[in-house]
Amino acid sequence: MSEKRYIHTEAAPAAIGTYSQAVRTGHTVYLSGQIPLDPSTMELIGGDIDAQIRQVFDNLSAVAGAAGGSLFDVVKLTVYLVDIGDFPRVNEIMSEYFKKPYPARAAVGVSALPKAALVEMDAILVA
Repeated sequence: MSEKRYIHTEAAPAAIGTYSQAVRTGHTVYLSGQIPLDPSTMELIGGDIDAQIRQVFDNLSAVAGAAGGSLFDVVKLTVYLVDIGDFPRVNEIMSEYFKKPYPARAAVGVSALPKAALVEMDAILVA
């Protein structure tokens, strides 16, 4: 049985509940959901959906880095959107952070997210 290692970085928002930023077991790292919080203030960033999507990718990137990987190592990404109509924006901005071949992905429409965020994402990476 693989040992679990809990990942934490100040470069990403601290957990706002009973969870870790990420957990590594073997070569697999499970990244908890990230919403568009500024890690230095723990406040939801202002701006439109594009700014929120970028902040989420930046937060995920910071946690992936703390786990010894990068977004390149993501094998599965799940996107939660309050307005599923924002999905084309996710696709466009995702292409700035990821290169082909892209990870597996799911997009889920939700009625609400913590702190009234418009987007949340979690990921699984292998590094």
